[in-house]
Amino acid sequence: MSSTEPTPARIRASDAERERIATRVQSAGAAGRLTITETDERVAAVYAATYTDELGGLTADLPPERPPVRRPPVRALRLHATIAAAVSVLLVVRWVVSGAEFFWPVVPVFWLAVSVAVHAWLRGLPARRRDVVPY
Repeated sequence: MSSTEPTPARIRASDAERERIATRVQSAGAAGRLTITETDERVAAVYAATYTDELGGLTADLPPERPPVRRPPVRALRLHATIAAAVSVLLVVRWVVSGAEFFWPVVPVFWLAVSVAVHAWLRGLPARRRDVVPY
């Protein structure tokens, strides 16, 4: 480079960028990819970094970040619960109209409630647990 060419401008790192990199380094330390000492040193270097090009070298030897997993919308669970409630109401109405002594809708209503509860539980599981494939 000659002295007449301008030096490339460096971009300053934002607090959000530092936090993202620090979280990635801490996650790598928690996963056992870095020792405690390495993690502490890298986190200190992250917060001491002024420019974005200084941050890249701190995670160069770590696996790339995974994009966030998109969850299905809550609409599916609401629709499931609404249909289960409607079927339950229809079963109870049929029981009332039939005049049967034994409350027979208890069994199908129970299983409808269980299906909604399992759906809600599966929705609440962290995505990474569901994505794990056994060897």
